[in-house]
Amino acid sequence: MSTFAIIMLAGTAFFAYQIYRHVNTLEDQKEEKSEPIIAPVESKPVNTSTALIDEADEAYSEGDLERALDKLTKANVLLPNNPEILNKVAFIHGKLGNTQSAIEWYKHSLELDDADDLTHNAIASIYKTEGSLLLAKEHYEKALQIDDAYSVTYYNYANLLADMGEMNQAKELYTRALELQEDFPEARAALDSLKGNE
Repeated sequence: MSTFAIIMLAGTAFFAYQIYRHVNTLEDQKEEKSEPIIAPVESKPVNTSTALIDEADEAYSEGDLERALDKLTKANVLLPNNPEILNKVAFIHGKLGNTQSAIEWYKHSLELDDADDLTHNAIASIYKTEGSLLLAKEHYEKALQIDDAYSVTYYNYANLLADMGEMNQAKELYTRALELQEDFPEARAALDSLKGNE
């Protein structure tokens, strides 16, 4: 091979290498430019599920419980194990009269966050509706252990105790609800009614 051919071969190899480097540099620049435009994969389900929750809230406010449940069920597929979604699904099931489904959804939510007094309140209300008064009582007690300054829990628990015939304790809880919230006409009426029956 002549000296000229060797130089040409070396030149060709050098330019091929430079082109390779240039193409890689363009690809790197393309990736860098694309990063701000392309949303992270993790954020898409969150954004989509948030939109579905908003649509469910809107459907609920319009009285369309079935559509609200459909949107929430889809949100749950995108973001499973989200207590907010689970509680909303449970609430809609309760409104539709599906008490067993509501209980299962609330139970799942409590498995994830047992320190949520509002969920304990909600499941207690469902248990009361279906006549499982002792289970309801257990959840109202747990709710009070978590937050003993929420007047609505005292009121709800007092209603349960009145249904169970435990009038003295019910009066105490209605009184406590009124101590925490003076402007609570339902608690005032319930307490006056119990006192009137003495």
